[in-house]
Amino acid sequence: MENTKKKWLPWIYCLPAFVLIGAIVLFPILYTGYISFTNMNLYHWQDYTFIGMDNYIRALGKVNSGFLSALATTLLWTIVNMILDVGIAYILAVGLNTEGLRARRIYKTLLVFPWAMPAYVSILVWRVGMFNTEFGLLNKIVTALGFDKVDFLSRNVPAFLSCMVLNLWMSLPYMVVMIDGGLSSIDKSMYESAVLDGASSWQKSFYITIPSLKKIMAPIVIMTTFTMFKQFDILYLLTMQKGAVSGSTLQTIITYAHQNAFVSNNYGLSSAVSMVIFVIIILFSLWTNTAAVPERKGK
Repeated sequence: MENTKKKWLPWIYCLPAFVLIGAIVLFPILYTGYISFTNMNLYHWQDYTFIGMDNYIRALGKVNSGFLSALATTLLWTIVNMILDVGIAYILAVGLNTEGLRARRIYKTLLVFPWAMPAYVSILVWRVGMFNTEFGLLNKIVTALGFDKVDFLSRNVPAFLSCMVLNLWMSLPYMVVMIDGGLSSIDKSMYESAVLDGASSWQKSFYITIPSLKKIMAPIVIMTTFTMFKQFDILYLLTMQKGAVSGSTLQTIITYAHQNAFVSNNYGLSSAVSMVIFVIIILFSLWTNTAAVPERKGK
C-alpha cells in the first residue's frame, strides 16, 4: 500500500500543472482542429455544420485562395531574413571583437536599444518617421538628392523590402549578442596557433570561428527561424493595420489566417490554416531534433 502511494504521489503533485497545460495549451489546439472541419463564420456562428476537409481543400487545393501565395511569401521571408540576419550579425560580432577596438562596450550597449524597445513602438516609429511618403526621413533624403518621392508601403516588393529592413533592425541585436557570447567562449590559443602556422583571417574564420560557433548557434538559429516564420506584427502594422492600410497586398500565412478570422469572419477556414501552420512547425521541429540526434550519438 505504501509503495503504491509513493508511486502515485508524484503524479498527484503534477496534476494541477497537467490541468493548467490542458486548459491553456491542449484544449485550444483541439478546439481549433474541430472548428477547422466546420463552416463556422459570421453567418453560421451557432448553427455551423460539419463539412469535413472542405476548408483544407479550399486553402491547399485552390491556387486563387491566397494561401499558397501567402505560404510562398512566408518561406521567402523566413529564408531571406535568416540568411541576412545570421550573416550581418556574424560580421558585426566579429567586428566588435576586433583587438584594439575602442569604446567596444558603448557600441554593444547602443546595439541593444532596438531589441530592448517595445516592438509596437519601433514599428510605428519606423512607419511614420522613416517610411511616410510626406514626412518620412527616407523620402526627405530621396527628394534632397533630386529624385521623386517613394511610396515604400503601397506596392508588394517595396513593402516586402521595407518590412525586411525593419525586421533586421529589430532582430539583429539579439543575434549579435548571441554570436558575441559564442566568440568570447572560443579559446584564444587556437587563433595564436593558427597565426604561427600562417593562417589568414579568412582561414581562421572558416576553420576555427565558424566550427566553434555551430553548436552554440544551432538552437538560436532554429528558434529565430520559428520567430521569422510566425512573424505578424511588422507586416500587419506596416501594411494592414485597420485605418492605415498602405495598399500593398503582401500576405504571409499568419496574416492570411488573421484576415480570414477577424476581417472575413471565416473562422472555419482560419482554423484550417492555423492547423496547417501548426503541422508545419511540428514537422520542422521534429526534423531539427532528428538532425541533432546523430551528432549527439557521435559524441
